[in-house]
Amino acid sequence: MTPPCRKIIHIDMDAFYAAVEQRDFPQYQGLPLAVGGTTAQRGVIATASYEARAFGVKSAMSTYKALKLCPQLIVVPGRFEAYKEVSRQIRAIFADYTDLIEPLSLDEAYLDVTGQNEGNPSATLIAYEIKQRILRETGLTASAGVSYNKFLAKVASDYNKPNGLCVIPPHKAQRFIEELPIGRFYGIGQKTEPRLKAMNIHTGAHLKALSMKTLESIFGKSAAFYYDLARGRDDRPVETDWVRKSIGSETTFSQNLCDPAPMLTELSTLAAEVLAWMRRHETYGRTLTLKVKYADFQQITRSRTQATPFDTLESMMQTLTDLLEQTEAQNHRPVRLLGVSVSKLWHPGEADSPVTHQPEQLKLALGA
Repeated sequence: MTPPCRKIIHIDMDAFYAAVEQRDFPQYQGLPLAVGGTTAQRGVIATASYEARAFGVKSAMSTYKALKLCPQLIVVPGRFEAYKEVSRQIRAIFADYTDLIEPLSLDEAYLDVTGQNEGNPSATLIAYEIKQRILRETGLTASAGVSYNKFLAKVASDYNKPNGLCVIPPHKAQRFIEELPIGRFYGIGQKTEPRLKAMNIHTGAHLKALSMKTLESIFGKSAAFYYDLARGRDDRPVETDWVRKSIGSETTFSQNLCDPAPMLTELSTLAAEVLAWMRRHETYGRTLTLKVKYADFQQITRSRTQATPFDTLESMMQTLTDLLEQTEAQNHRPVRLLGVSVSKLWHPGEADSPVTHQPEQLKLALGA
């Protein structure tokens, strides 16, 4: 017997932090606004309004660069208690439609509504009703994606932003995926996308045409995952007890590296990407891990745990430099891949926080 087609909704609030500020402070409405560090030299942008995005301002960008792009930009410190309160309101709305809710952050979540609403079996109508209730009860807009798996639902939610609703039914999925730009695929970011385009892989159709062997040379152990995505398959369930345990970034080089200097340059870029995620999600890690894969495909990892979270690029690079030196002292082989990850994650304000003070860099990011 064929199992019923799942009905997955991905809800993503539009420019959430900035939208809350513009709602609560009407003088900001219609103006380029960013939430983040107000210190130009060291601050980081957490969220930008759509008026600011028109100038190229975006999340994880330094406040200095943002002000260069948009001199009239208004930068305000974050009010995370206010954002958490709105997030709680939104989660309560979700709970009226399903028990299967997987929060990804304060402003986005997956909902599995398969068989959850006998009186309203249409996932599209449920998504529309949720959007209307969010607007009515919070004054904020959300975008929604509806499909039969998590990958397509998330892609769809970003398709008609802001205040969008995009539905990808099973019979239209394959054509949609084949036309989808390669950068829209889950996990393909600023590092991988240019490398794929250099290989003349620009769309889902190009991805689908690749053999498993070629996919393995590009994605390693994730090859089967991308093989399935290109064919519209994603069996990941909506996990109600999901907790992120680590965050990382890695890159595979087109030419193997032999000199520690370019390795450190690459590690700095990877560390900056991880740090940007931590700042954006207000979650920091106490364990830093270096991953090295050599030309012969042998892989090693080296980790270091400290009492206080890694919250600056300087602290991360000091540790990564030490770990790389230890690794290179034992191995003098060409390096094919480098990766950086943090674990033992901690959110400021948690009862079991490993430290009693707020990380200094976090204070800067919030404009304290």
